[in-house]
Amino acid sequence: MARYVEVHPDNPQARSITQAVDLIRSGGLVVYPTDSCFAFGCQIGNQAGLQRIRAIRSLDDRHHFTLVCRDFAQAGQFVKVSNSVFRAVMASVPGPFTFILPATGEVPKRLVHPKKKTVGVRIPDHPVVRALLAELGEPILSSTLLLPGDDEVMTDGWEIKERLDNQVDMVIDSGECGIDVTTVVDLSQDEPEIVRLGAGDPARFQPAPK
Repeated sequence: MARYVEVHPDNPQARSITQAVDLIRSGGLVVYPTDSCFAFGCQIGNQAGLQRIRAIRSLDDRHHFTLVCRDFAQAGQFVKVSNSVFRAVMASVPGPFTFILPATGEVPKRLVHPKKKTVGVRIPDHPVVRALLAELGEPILSSTLLLPGDDEVMTDGWEIKERLDNQVDMVIDSGECGIDVTTVVDLSQDEPEIVRLGAGDPARFQPAPK
């Protein structure tokens, strides 16, 4: 049975954040709020947690998982970026974007796309996520909470708890949460590719009209 934890959306209680991070460090799988929508999260090295997310979402090995990072200094350990890509990303974060970028050797192979050798990175703008990342001291391995057969993300924390009660270990609910997926931008090639439209404005990554 999943634990259900309510936290303040702007000033999350330190005790609750510590409990969630302790659970993540001990191999747990949590659901937490972001500036786009709820997401699954576990520790980077948690192979069992990764497989649990795959099973819940019915994902294959071509799915890009995301490393949710505190800032770009942290993200830079896991992805390779040119100067132009760096400027584009920095102009868009923190915010509701996921960027697909070439992975460095710091990324576990099971998280790297088998053909493209890429991984997703994200720097969200939400106090609860920022508190979790500050306490954890490393990125959270993450995936959007979008369940098989659903056309839209779930937005109610208690409903998520009831629906996933035996599949996750904790649901963190702050009430305040985004209601759309992130905009996913592939920056691993010469030209940006909008892979998925979501909460983030993609205009910066689209070609200028002729």
